[in-house]
Parts: sequence; structure tokens; C-alpha cells
Amino acid sequence: MKDLPVMDAPTRRWRAALFLFMFAAGVSLASWVARTPAVRDALDASTGSMGLVLFGLSVGSMGGVLISGGLVRKYGGRPVIAVGAGLFVAGLLVIAGGTALEVSGGVFAGLALFGAGMGLAEVAFNIEGAAVERAAGRPVLPVLHGCFSLGTVFGALLGMGMTAVAFPVGWHLTAIAVAAAVAGLWTVRAIPSGTGREETEAGGGEPTGGLRAQLAVWSDRRLVLIGLIVLAMAFAEGSANDWLPLLMVDGHGTSATAGSLTFMLFAVAMTTGRFAGGPLLVRFGPAAVVRASAVVATAGVALVIFSSSALLAGAAVVLWGLGASLGFPVAISAAGEGEKDAAARVGAVATAGYVAFLVGPPALGFLADHVGLRMAMIVVLVLLAAAALVAGALRPAGAVRRTDAGGSSASSSSGTSSSSGSSGSSGSSAEASSAQSDLV
Repeated sequence: MKDLPVMDAPTRRWRAALFLFMFAAGVSLASWVARTPAVRDALDASTGSMGLVLFGLSVGSMGGVLISGGLVRKYGGRPVIAVGAGLFVAGLLVIAGGTALEVSGGVFAGLALFGAGMGLAEVAFNIEGAAVERAAGRPVLPVLHGCFSLGTVFGALLGMGMTAVAFPVGWHLTAIAVAAAVAGLWTVRAIPSGTGREETEAGGGEPTGGLRAQLAVWSDRRLVLIGLIVLAMAFAEGSANDWLPLLMVDGHGTSATAGSLTFMLFAVAMTTGRFAGGPLLVRFGPAAVVRASAVVATAGVALVIFSSSALLAGAAVVLWGLGASLGFPVAISAAGEGEKDAAARVGAVATAGYVAFLVGPPALGFLADHVGLRMAMIVVLVLLAAAALVAGALRPAGAVRRTDAGGSSASSSSGTSSSSGSSGSSGSSAEASSAQSDLV
């Protein structure tokens, strides 16, 4: 295994700030999710009414996700993250106030603000994370997403504790908002200005609008394959987040408590996979790791669908979580190779992933009305199998193989070496030939 380069102090601080804020975002989201029963009781809302309130989160999230890439391209990641952080902190405070005052409209508005802030910040964070990887010369995005997963585990445990002692929801969410605000302030100060905007200028691209730029990058066949991997992995993760407890209860006849514990297993497996993935990526490369991960996730989902044993299905959730953990961040990293239009490519792929994450799981619910929830999960199975087949697209464009002194093979990418400054025509030719070879 080759030695990793030493990071300078500003890059370490930049990376640590991203890790902290993603952890805070995970804690914030899980804190809200854990207290939804208490919020429903405070609002005295029916199931249908609560569904309308929760729709605020979806509306805000989709809006934030769809405009974030264009805003980063125009203004850089730092101000977009600052606005996103401000919105989701404000959203938590409005949710807290709406719950305390028993106003459903207030909670809806708070969730819309919270979702918009999360959507803005998360796409921008992926762009920043890809930039840190290029500066640090090592995997960063898997741990970045791992910090979010770790935050959700911590937030869920904290929420369970607050629920057990009947701590008021308003004060709980207010405390989380204050902590998130502190983390956000420190993060914004540590992030260099103009990351995404500078990449566009350095690549020589015209300062076109964000939507136009993100549509233009999809002409790259390799990026389309990377987008398919992101879509499949985001769909697999989002489906588990939305349906796994109910899948175990309705599909395998477990108790509600067992269903919740199964979801906790999934979250812990996701977190473990993301924190453990860095050394594997350095040793074996992104294509091999993601292909193996997709196969593991496929096996886990297949056991959950087709096993007649609830115990075996519950254990298979660990395979589902471990297998789905690395695909999204590693594919985002691959999309951000090189300097030219990196922000546009990362923004486009991240947006596709988050749209799949938000829209795909609800669509499974409609399908489940006709075929049942277990059979509906076959869609997840098919997408994971497709991701395994095209995982070769994650090999660095123009990668060459070399053998180090220890006899192990390693990859180098023209996108991060001096050859990235070569002419546009030769670079395009190399990417085209690499995209074709990546399919095998």
C-alpha cells in the first residue's frame, strides 16, 4: 500500500469542520425523527394530518437539493453551507415553537425550513468533501457520510432517552438547534471561500447557470454510469430508512420493538462500513470495493425478501447496511475527479442521489399496495445488481496500473496528476476510452 501524503494544517481543519457539521446534521435529523410521536401527541393530529405536516420536510428538502448545485457553482460552497445551516437551525427552532404552541402550521413551516437547509447544505458538503479529497490525496467522503450516520445513531439514542424521561420536545429541539448553530459557525469559518466557483473558473468553463451546467455534464457516458451507482445506493439506503421497521413487522411478523432494533442494526452497519472503508479504498481501489459492496448489499436484501426466517432476515440487514454504506460517497468522489467542472459533476450526481433518496422510497409504498412490501423491495435488488455490473466506471479516468515495492498494485489518475493540465481534446479522448473499458 502506498504512503498517503501528509495534510497541511488548513486542510486538516477544513476536513474536521466538515466532519463536525455532518455529525451535527445527523444528530439534528434523528432528534426530530425520534420525537415525532411526541409531536403528534402534542398537536393531537390524526395519521392523515400528521402526514400533511411531514410533507413540509419533503417539500423543503427537494427544493434545497435541486438548487444547491447551481448556487455552489455561482457563489461557492461556503455561503451556501452558511445559508443551509442557518435555515435548518431556524427550522428546528420553529418546530420547537410550533410544538410548544400546538400549531400544526408552525411545525410544517419549521420542517420546510429544516429540509431546505439540509438539502442546500448536503449537496454543498459533497462538493466540499470532493475538494478536500483532492487536496488531501486520500478518501474523505466515506468518513464524511459516516459522521452523518454516527450522528443519526447518537441522535436516536438521545431521543429515546429524552422520550423515556418525558423531556419536553420544545426544549429538546431548542438545545439541539443551539448545538448545531455552534457547530455551523465553527464550520463556516474553517471552510475556504469559493471552492466550487474557483473550480469552474480554473477549468476554463463559461459561467453559465447551474442548471445548464449540471445538464451539460450528463453528456459524459462515464458520469451517467456513476450516476446510476449513486441512484442505486441512495435508493437502497433511503428504502431502509423509510421502510425497514415496517418491512420487518408486516413482512416477517416481528414486534414493533424488534423492527426498531433491526433499523438500529442497519444504522450501525452503515456507520461501521463508512468509517472502515477508507483503508479498503486505498488498498483495492473504488471500483473493486463498490462492486463487492453492491454484491454484499444485494445478498442482504435478497435474504430479507425471500427468507422465511425473521431471525435470518434481521441478521441480513447487517449485510444490507454494510453493502450500501460506501456506494454513495465513493461515487461522489469519482465524479469529482480533476479540476474541470468538478463542482458541476459532483453537484449533478449528488442531486440525482438525493432525489432518489427522497422520491424513491415513497414510490415503493405505492408499489407495495399492489404486490406487498417484501416483493416491492425487488426494485432495490435489481438496482443494486445493476450497480455491481457498472462499478468499473469508478476507476479513475485514464488510470494506469503500477506495482509498488511491496508488490501490491495501485492506481493513479490523470485527473489528480500533472497530466490534468493536458489539452481538452486529449483529455476527452482518454475519458471516452476509459469509460468504455470501465464496463468490464
